[in-house]
Amino acid sequence: MKILENLLPDKNLLQLESCNLDEEQGIVKLLVSSIQTSAKCPVCNSPTHKIHSHYERKLADLSWANYSTSIELRVRKFFCINTECKRRIFTERLASIVLPWARRTTRFASQLTAIALANGGAAGVRLSQRLGFNISRNTLLNLVRRIPLPLFDSLKIVGVDDFCFRKCKTYGTIVVDLEKNRPVTLLKDRSAETLSSWLKEHPGIEVVSRDRAKAYEKGIKEGAPNAIQVADRFHLLQNLAQTLYEMFGIYSKDLKEVEQVYNQASVIKDEENIVVATYPSEAQPPVKQKQKAEQRRAKRKENHQKTWELHSQGMNAGVIAQKLGISRTTVFRNLRNPTFIERRGRSDKGRTLVSSYQDYIIKRWNEGCRETKIIFEEIKQQGYSGSYATVTRYTARLRECQGLKKRQRYSTKRLPKIIKPSQKILTPYSATWLILGSSNIDISESERDEIIMSLKTKNPSLKEGIELALNFISLVNQKNQKN
Repeated sequence: MKILENLLPDKNLLQLESCNLDEEQGIVKLLVSSIQTSAKCPVCNSPTHKIHSHYERKLADLSWANYSTSIELRVRKFFCINTECKRRIFTERLASIVLPWARRTTRFASQLTAIALANGGAAGVRLSQRLGFNISRNTLLNLVRRIPLPLFDSLKIVGVDDFCFRKCKTYGTIVVDLEKNRPVTLLKDRSAETLSSWLKEHPGIEVVSRDRAKAYEKGIKEGAPNAIQVADRFHLLQNLAQTLYEMFGIYSKDLKEVEQVYNQASVIKDEENIVVATYPSEAQPPVKQKQKAEQRRAKRKENHQKTWELHSQGMNAGVIAQKLGISRTTVFRNLRNPTFIERRGRSDKGRTLVSSYQDYIIKRWNEGCRETKIIFEEIKQQGYSGSYATVTRYTARLRECQGLKKRQRYSTKRLPKIIKPSQKILTPYSATWLILGSSNIDISESERDEIIMSLKTKNPSLKEGIELALNFISLVNQKNQKN
């Protein structure tokens, strides 16, 4: 019994009367009574010994091994002996054990709150069920909402940014203490008035880090006119990424040429080896189709030029779209890019259902199996769901590499071994993150430097843009540099 008493929420205030184990339901039922000799009135804080009555509370507590715990707590009601107090009868408080009107002990609620903070609602429910707690998602979220926000005595350097309550619908503003790296508050919207009123309530702020939103600029000027406004590193690099993406979009053809050269140079070529082309050779489009494509390109370029001309005259996007017969989205896209950007090719060019089986096909081909039907049946057993014609087109490229004629299966001379080059896809998006040095790009540091050098030598404009970007990144990353 002494061991069980030590497991109670507070053995100094509680006395264990009985303990029952219900093995069918997996519940330990405890009958516990309060042993406080006196209680204080919650209104006037006067101590009293005069008991009015007894009653019982049912509480959920931490599990014991594989059994959930239910506590039946016997507590008392007292008379307040202070004649000037408006409260005549009150219930004794057990602050270290349970809060008023609560259905679970304080330590149990604290553990559920920790689970909710770490995992959220749905994931927290799954973990709680594994631990033997029958709890709902809303209960966990309500526990998180009841956590009091930390108090901040003085704020000097804060960061301001927007976040979404509901994506593309409702947005708010988050304020962060950049000295302690902790959130301070969440504002209901991202308007200048809301931010301004909050800053007026918290004087003494010296520096505000923000993005380039005009609303935040106005709100800071009105709420903290003496504060220094700075652009944070994240948004500076985000703006750089957007600029790089647009630049590489203009020179997308140069990117493809560098990609093809790099992929072809990634394998050793000699008399014994030959590299299969990464992409199939493209046939020239018909003359009429080519003329139509050139006409459409000329029209897009003309619309881009006229969009900027009308914009310089003060016309808004709706009027420009109506005047040129294009959509508002096209108008906004043209205004984002002062230079006309060519249409980007498909990033999945050359990828087919047979791409995942190319290594196996090349292996079988080098072993001497040049029957397309046999290869087709073998990869079909491995899960290939494409057509026979797709496999035929790929084996035709293999024949072309080795100089074999159509339907030729054997050769009197020794044929070179086919090697598949690496397929590093170089798109405006991947090239942007290559310059920014993202760890998400699956490439080594030496390969990164080699590709960047190839891009520089490919075009003088690319070289200038890349060098400016790298110098700017180096400047932004100098966090401890003193001016």
